[in-house]
Amino acid sequence: MSGHGTESFAELPVAPKPPLRRFHQARWDEPVIFELSHPGRRGIAVSEPGAPRVELPESVRRAEAPKLPEMSQLHVLRHYLRLSQENLGVDLNIDVGQGTCTMKYSPKVNDQFANAIAELHPLQPEESVQGVLEIYWRLEQMLAEISGMSRVSLQPGSGSAAIYANIAMIRAYHAANGEGPGFGTRDQVITTMFSHPSNAACAKTAGYEVITLMPDADGYPDIEALRAAIGPRTAALMITNPEDTGIFNPRIKEFVDLVHSVGGLACYDQANANGILGITRARDAGFDLCHFNLHKTFSTPHACGGPAAGACGVSPALEPFLPGPTVEEDAGRFFLKVPEKSVGKIRPFLGVTPNIVRAYAWIMAMGAEGLREVAETAALNNNYLMHKVLQIPGASAPWDKRRIEQVRYSWQELSEETGVHSEEIGVRAADFGVHYWTSHHPYVVPEPFTLEPTESYSKEDLDEYAAILAHVADEARRDPEYVKGAPYNQTIHKIDPTSLDDPKQWSPTWRAYVRKHLTGKD
Repeated sequence: MSGHGTESFAELPVAPKPPLRRFHQARWDEPVIFELSHPGRRGIAVSEPGAPRVELPESVRRAEAPKLPEMSQLHVLRHYLRLSQENLGVDLNIDVGQGTCTMKYSPKVNDQFANAIAELHPLQPEESVQGVLEIYWRLEQMLAEISGMSRVSLQPGSGSAAIYANIAMIRAYHAANGEGPGFGTRDQVITTMFSHPSNAACAKTAGYEVITLMPDADGYPDIEALRAAIGPRTAALMITNPEDTGIFNPRIKEFVDLVHSVGGLACYDQANANGILGITRARDAGFDLCHFNLHKTFSTPHACGGPAAGACGVSPALEPFLPGPTVEEDAGRFFLKVPEKSVGKIRPFLGVTPNIVRAYAWIMAMGAEGLREVAETAALNNNYLMHKVLQIPGASAPWDKRRIEQVRYSWQELSEETGVHSEEIGVRAADFGVHYWTSHHPYVVPEPFTLEPTESYSKEDLDEYAAILAHVADEARRDPEYVKGAPYNQTIHKIDPTSLDDPKQWSPTWRAYVRKHLTGKD
């Protein structure tokens, strides 16, 4: 572990430590909405519909009315406002701790644009939604220019769905050439340890054997391991760059060329491309496919994991396999078309239209120069925060080099000294109103924490976040049991995690919870 690579910050003046703000999360002890239900309560008195009643076939009619909560409008409003006050979120706090997720400010005017199309129906005739189809078409052109690819599909509903769409296209492409799973060849996909885990997961789901490259001594994916892995069974390389360490692989084109030399395809995971916008493009490195997460790089809300929006970009050879429908244009008229050898729909209907509108509005507002400024500012913020964090005793970062948009740090030294683990530091940090993420497993970087400041955060924000981490690290040295006992200012408490590994205890719905845990009838 090393904390070097920050020499250019040596002349920075040392600012006084900002005082830690007093924070206490709102706490309502709010029941689930079903427990607030009272028979007979209504939000609106609905009169008999004026339209003719439609008699549904008996086979699709309910035997009894759905058991929905019965509440007044006022009580519904109170319920959801109370729940909203019990959350941490990007609009309430410094959210740089959600590493790999690119939490940035989403302009509220874009919500107004998205709300303007809220009443459209996905089955409306094309003639009645020409404006929305034009937004799709124009956003596809923009993303094609940003990535260097020839065509883009906005059909996937999330980043992982876009990754799966890419692996589906890879499979269809090789199958069209008489190769791939089921044909005896092209049944392996290569990825890297610090690429997003969805690459390996989607490849495995699609039937491929997954080969994972570990980092070399310099923190880059091991190119010698790649040379040993490629061969006639190689279907594709699926790689994130910069990886989740924030390290950009300068030999990325050499990786792509090696895969191409054995007939494989190269797929670029650009889920969070926030540090490379306007600086480098997937196609310029020779990639055949790529994808973006619009809810990361392009400022549509992350929204606790959804609604997301994905975008797949491809080179000319992959265009016939794009998920459909795609939006086409002819003499100013926009229409939907399913590509010739399309892998089909990745989600119902076309795409996540509200987020398509938000991403389009954000790119239009930024312009080409603004997009590059986003990347430059995000990289500057990240390296400044790295300088601050590495001044905290017990914090380190593997590999002695600059990062792009994020850093995967380590509390290994502090943990060995105090017995306090990274997860416990994150829980204590929540007492100061900030979020903090460790890393996905396996913990190749020991006691990890991953921070990704975007262009949205000010120097004061970064100073405050670093000061909170320094304060918690100092607490761990002075009173480790106090840190382990956190949280103290939050709505939540510590839970026994063993039930998370027991499917028999899972309750995906309120009725399942009542059945399993309140009545014992399961």
